Amino acid sequence: MKKLVFALVLFMSVFFAHAQVSINVNIGTPPSWGPEGNDDSRYYYLPDIDTYYDITQRQYIYDNNGKWIRDKRLPSQYRNYDLYGGYKVVLNDYNGNTPYTYHKKHRENYPKGYHGKPQKNRGNKPEKNKSDHKHGNENQKNSKGNSGKDHKHDDHH
Repeated sequence: MKKLVFALVLFMSVFFAHAQVSINVNIGTPPSWGPEGNDDSRYYYLPDIDTYYDITQRQYIYDNNGKWIRDKRLPSQYRNYDLYGGYKVVLNDYNGNTPYTYHKKHRENYPKGYHGKPQKNRGNKPEKNKSDHKHGNENQKNSKGNSGKDHKHDDHH
């Protein structure tokens, strides 16, 4: 009888340990520019630039002349796009590997300029590097007042 109880306890502990692991599977850490909440979603659709973002792979997915590209960076024409300011559609209804299967539907439902409910980003937008501004001012000071001298390099070393 003790062996049966021991086996049952062992089986139950393995079962619950397995259940705990499967419950805590993390889809991925959303980026700081992602909207708060929806931690179990895998994709965002960015209507302004007609691009998907795969949270688990940390990749952008976009159409390049009929071929879907996955890349860690946005396409060159969108490198200056403000991910913090742009609207992100959280795709809760798809978990496969090809969200663009429904691209036509996404473009129709979420056209460029689309804004649904207000969103709050997970993190704050990083500030521009202030040291760049500081160095820019120093360079301006040095180039302004050289009492009319030409700015050619002297070779008196």
